[in-house]
Amino acid sequence: MLARVLILAAMLACFGCQDRGRTAAPDGNASGAVPVEVALVDGRYRLLRGGEVYRIRGAGAGVEGLEALVAHGGNSFRTWRTEPDTSSGQQLLDRAAALGLTVALCIEIGRERLGFDYSDAQAVARQLEYARGEVLKYKDHPALLAWIIGNEVDHDYTNPAFLDAINDISKMIHELDGRHPTTTALSRFDAERIALLDARAPDLDIVSVQSYGGIVHLPAHLRDAASPRPYWVTEFGTIGHWEVETTAWGAPIEHHSSAKAAIYLKAYQQFIEPFADKVIGAYVFLWGQKQERTPTWYGMFLADGSETEVVDVMHFLWNGAWPRNRAPRIDGMLLDARAAEQDVTLTAGGQYRASVAASDPDGDPLRYRWEIRHESTATAVGGDHEEVPAVIPGLLEPGAAAVVRFSAPSVPGAYRLFVYVYDGQGHAGHANIPFLVTEA
Repeated sequence: MLARVLILAAMLACFGCQDRGRTAAPDGNASGAVPVEVALVDGRYRLLRGGEVYRIRGAGAGVEGLEALVAHGGNSFRTWRTEPDTSSGQQLLDRAAALGLTVALCIEIGRERLGFDYSDAQAVARQLEYARGEVLKYKDHPALLAWIIGNEVDHDYTNPAFLDAINDISKMIHELDGRHPTTTALSRFDAERIALLDARAPDLDIVSVQSYGGIVHLPAHLRDAASPRPYWVTEFGTIGHWEVETTAWGAPIEHHSSAKAAIYLKAYQQFIEPFADKVIGAYVFLWGQKQERTPTWYGMFLADGSETEVVDVMHFLWNGAWPRNRAPRIDGMLLDARAAEQDVTLTAGGQYRASVAASDPDGDPLRYRWEIRHESTATAVGGDHEEVPAVIPGLLEPGAAAVVRFSAPSVPGAYRLFVYVYDGQGHAGHANIPFLVTEA
């Protein structure tokens, strides 16, 4: 519920406790939870944690890279489930607390596009009980910041009853846990979707939206949607693979790492930060690495752990200063003297040349790595799992440098050439070009 006052009496009573970080739980038992609330302060929405304004410097993250998040000035991260793949929720929250981080913990719930039926009353009831169990496990943890009830459950929905279920879970959370606000992460942000959310899930404290290239429309949506609640941006980042230009054969054209850094900077400075009276939190995506159309599209790190220029950008935004040593800069990449937008077509087995223009802000010597992979054939949506396309060995001449010579694959089809540029200081830039191989 909007501007929920989180048991002020319990907070006042706590001042007499030996452990000032503990408050009385709704059932009278001691709790380590730090109270969090949404409030109007001088006519502006604010998130209060422990009674003080809490400015989120957040990222979407898993169990890896949390030390780096702290080192770069982050103070919070969001999840997509309560039990990450490589650790328990308890371990994740404990690690967050030890590092001084807070967690917007997501309770994973059913999605219609993956087969969940929100007209099945028994399935919905079982889901509510599952959510109840997760809340009881973690509601008193001091690292908990808020509850995200489902991630993009609205993606390709036909039955709006999913919002009724989310509202029931939110009401259950407020009954069991009076200290943490609730939200759900929407895949779309427009007046119609927000009106539906306001009508069917009024118990949520915060409206959360996820936007990539569409973040440029956030100011207009904030004006036109006119929800009475504040907002979080629970995912923002580069231009989505569904939003970019494609080649003639349908391969999405990915921005190189420096172009992405400029996109992240603009997204935050122009479309999030100026609206802090309404947008009270933002989580950048992705503090880690994943395969989604390519192995480099959304990750702020490479698979080997190298930090890209986007990490530098977030360091600047969170600290007001750039990091001491910065990632290599990419100025462009060519394949057979053509850019990706020029629909690069090669002949099977032919000999070709590719180049990358790169520099290092600190003058560090650069090292280059090139690879050719099959083009992804994935059609998954919503961040669902994808297999990493295989690397094709034996095509590149040895002696990696800014210019490379290679043989085109002998089998016609769609491929992609990648380059990675390392500075020897834990940072890297990257770029790639999709290409089509035809018969000789």
